[in-house]
Amino acid sequence: MHSGHVLVAPDKFKGSLGAVEVAARVAAGLRAARPEVPVVTMPVADGGDGTVEAAVACGFQRAEAVVGGPTGEPVTAAYGLRDGVAIVELAEASGLHRLPRGRLAPLTAGSRGTGELIAAALRHGVRRLVLGLGGSACTDGGAGMARALGVRLLDARGEELPPGGGALTRLHALDLSGFTRPEGVEFVVAGDVDNPLLGPEGAAAVYGPQKGAGPAEVAHLEEGLTRWADVVERELGVRVRDDPGAGAAGGVGFAAMAFLGAETRPGIGLLLDLLGFEERLSGARLVVTGEGSLDEQTLRGKAPAGVAAAAARAGVPVVAVCGRRALTDGRLRAAGIRAAYALTDIEPDTRRCMTEAGPLLERLAAALAAGQLPGPAATAPAEHHPA
Repeated sequence: MHSGHVLVAPDKFKGSLGAVEVAARVAAGLRAARPEVPVVTMPVADGGDGTVEAAVACGFQRAEAVVGGPTGEPVTAAYGLRDGVAIVELAEASGLHRLPRGRLAPLTAGSRGTGELIAAALRHGVRRLVLGLGGSACTDGGAGMARALGVRLLDARGEELPPGGGALTRLHALDLSGFTRPEGVEFVVAGDVDNPLLGPEGAAAVYGPQKGAGPAEVAHLEEGLTRWADVVERELGVRVRDDPGAGAAGGVGFAAMAFLGAETRPGIGLLLDLLGFEERLSGARLVVTGEGSLDEQTLRGKAPAGVAAAAARAGVPVVAVCGRRALTDGRLRAAGIRAAYALTDIEPDTRRCMTEAGPLLERLAAALAAGQLPGPAATAPAEHHPA
């Protein structure tokens, strides 16, 4: 790895640019301003949408499968493979962006495609499967995922339930004759959500409204998830409904724990390990991380906070780029980020910050270089906190 290089390791700017393009734009701006300083890019993700893209950029092989989208229509979804490890991203198959014409379907959207994607990855003989949870369109407790892996959901008459969380209120029993937990495979859930499955902090109450559920629908989904948990835990002899992360991705975390024995790990830490962050960090003089909005959520285990923590252990300073910034200098420094550069610093029109994020990022990176990468005549990096 280059000695004295700058490591550019941002997450996506949601709704604007993917992590790969953010990294490329920042690198271009830095190279234009300081052509003598080596720049290494490493797009990162925390398990949500963009995780497979970041993995492929870091050397994973991209594979694809045609699976069912959240409301059943076929979608082509990608996953990553390397050295016996598969990275499967729920959003690729069952994400909000996969809903036809963006129409929310809070009661009927399901996670079956995620299970089909897992099955496709398992056919490669992997020993470890990392399931990134985030951006889901469904609140079905992972019932669809379980179906794709051979579980049948039956009502009191022995007939199969239709897909979606809304139907779970009629669940009576499971037929597990077609399901076998894959042997010799370690399942890990990568997520930044520690919600339980049920209750006021659970999947339906907290995330249902984001997926289009009104108060009555949230109550109906809660009832269905409670029934699902009762039946699954009775038939499998486990109790995981209260485990942190069981409520992730509309309860897919619950099903991953119950049916696959998955353990949950903070997404960004796990992904940095898998993508080889430490190796790329070695010898770096500065790390540039970032995401669309630097705010309170950032501090709760999002990518920039994880990057900053990992860099701090190696004693490498960290600065961030973002679309907008809602954290004070003091809050940023406490998280290990010594300065933040926002697109809104150089372009007050937030709409232009979204639509012209790429060129603006290159300009922002030049300002960052001026403040953080002094030329040969200077002796110490200047502290710079744009107002």
